[in-house]
Amino acid sequence: MSHLIRAIGLMSGTSLDGVDAALLETDGEFMVRKGQSLFQPYKPEERLLFSMALEAAKSWEPGEVVPEEIAEAERHLTLAHALAVRALLKQADLRPEDIEVIGFHGQTVLHQPERRRTVQIGMGEVLAQLTGIDVVNDFRSADVAAGGHGAPLVPLYHQALVKSLGIREPIALINIGGVANITYVGTGNELLAFDTGPGNALIDDWAGQHTGEHVDRDGAMAAIGEVDMDALQRLMADPYFDVKPPKSLDRFSFSPEPVAGLNPADGAATLTAFTVEAIARGIAHIPGVPSRFVICGGGRKNPELMRMLSRRLQGGVLAAEDLGWQGDDVEAEAFAYLAVRSLRGLPISLPETTGVPEPMPGGVHHRAGRVLGRRN
Repeated sequence: MSHLIRAIGLMSGTSLDGVDAALLETDGEFMVRKGQSLFQPYKPEERLLFSMALEAAKSWEPGEVVPEEIAEAERHLTLAHALAVRALLKQADLRPEDIEVIGFHGQTVLHQPERRRTVQIGMGEVLAQLTGIDVVNDFRSADVAAGGHGAPLVPLYHQALVKSLGIREPIALINIGGVANITYVGTGNELLAFDTGPGNALIDDWAGQHTGEHVDRDGAMAAIGEVDMDALQRLMADPYFDVKPPKSLDRFSFSPEPVAGLNPADGAATLTAFTVEAIARGIAHIPGVPSRFVICGGGRKNPELMRMLSRRLQGGVLAAEDLGWQGDDVEAEAFAYLAVRSLRGLPISLPETTGVPEPMPGGVHHRAGRVLGRRN
């Protein structure tokens, strides 16, 4: 039996709200023991810097010099993650030598798997030096280079969570971050995962544009609005929804233009309905009928989104906490889990999760002091 490895996972999602950090002990397979976690919000100036990096990445072509906005963002991002690690160690009364590895997702600024390009900024070597702990990062590149989508990467951890609870019936885990994705875990070892469509990103952008707050808090704006069915139909006309999975998206894959002329409340309601309808359309692609839908990520905190989702999926919708999980921690835990798999040379993506031709190891391992090569 493989021994448990204590790891820290770090996740910064497309919502640009901050760093999720979580402790996990795992063998990288089906043994999972959760530890403490924390969320460290970004400062307003950091959010602005990361937003500028996202904009700069849109016009960045391979072979060109890295835009200064991206380089500057990468430095600040790495330091913010180092501070999150320090805070988590202090909270858990642990020392760097008590941790074997950090799984460092970084921040996705560009995801174009159709062009075999994906960029997650974050300096793994520097993070290892700042924390004194080995780091695994760059989880997606090997998968994309091999022809996969490089996303989603969390499904193997989803499967481990489900198996650790002894759940036998088919179940769907839906993560609603900036982009939404679904993992279907069947009664055996069946696994299918893909991005369903927008998550919170369009809603957050709309709220920021109309209220100055970068979130529709508690779905309050959407709750008083009405869904514009013509705009929703235009949004759902995107050919992505008919593409068979596995498949993945970039944060900017969908334009909010169809709701541009709506008032703030109706726009929020329509974009919330867009997220829900995209998830419902995605469920048509999975091979079985889930007994329940478990919602992770920030979207589960939006009561209006959860209400729409429960009505559209006709019940069976639970928040991650209903299964004893912490919905904010699942993705950070997943990158701790994937870092351990990377250390052990196990696949971190599969044909059923990213469309890669064969099970694919990945990640780059940085020693606290020196850099090793890519583990493939």
